Amino acid sequence: MNAALQDLSLADIAIAALLVLLNGIISVLLKLDLGRKLFWAAVRTVLQLLAIGYVLGWVFAHGRWYAVLGLMVVMTLIAGASGSQRGAWRYAGQGLDSVVSIWLSSWLVAAMGLFVVIGIHPWYAPQYAIPILGMILGNALTGVSLGMERMMSELTARRDRVEAALALGATRWEAAREPARLAVRAGMLPTLNQMAVVGVVSLPGMMTGQVLAGQSPLQAVRYQIVIMFLIAAGSALATLGAVLLAYRRLFSAGHCFLAARLIERGKR
Repeated sequence: MNAALQDLSLADIAIAALLVLLNGIISVLLKLDLGRKLFWAAVRTVLQLLAIGYVLGWVFAHGRWYAVLGLMVVMTLIAGASGSQRGAWRYAGQGLDSVVSIWLSSWLVAAMGLFVVIGIHPWYAPQYAIPILGMILGNALTGVSLGMERMMSELTARRDRVEAALALGATRWEAAREPARLAVRAGMLPTLNQMAVVGVVSLPGMMTGQVLAGQSPLQAVRYQIVIMFLIAAGSALATLGAVLLAYRRLFSAGHCFLAARLIERGKR
């Protein structure tokens, strides 16, 4: 039996929005002071999704390669900029490092998935290219954000040991290896945790969407397996790239730790 998916009205959305009030009630009862953040998060969710809905509607209707490519570039730049906004510490050039690592890894993995595995034609088919790149970008963003945050926090906490190792003749990589290893691990963990419970605890969005659209569950599962592997590869490459770029900026070629480049966020 195939049930038709109903169109949602504004009233349906308003009813769903009432459920968000549960979060507000919990915040008030436990004095979490999250009411304002929750409100603005809900507003941003509505506005951003409505905006992307109209944009995607226009892109899908026209189907021009430059429109698809332009939207993909904007998505990548936003993801890259967002990846450098987390953590108590920052350094000059962090935003560029985030954009570069996310751009190269996500586009490389997306190209592999779209052209080699799925084999879409034309290459800019928006119903494939945009959602798949978006899923890879979202997870790469998380990995880069966590990896950079962990790298800087580890270097700050281990500053004495790092500088002592360098003073005793260690190379810059030998001094930074453990913080870098922990940073890459932190960035990869969310994706690994997601892969460990996919299909058992959670049903991913792409698989759910295909099933709701009437696709065979087995075929939907195959697509989701491919997507999960693409996400894992993109997240790992982006995290590794961001950590290595941060390492290059925070350690000189003369094997010195440039701790002065680490700036507490909110300070000049």
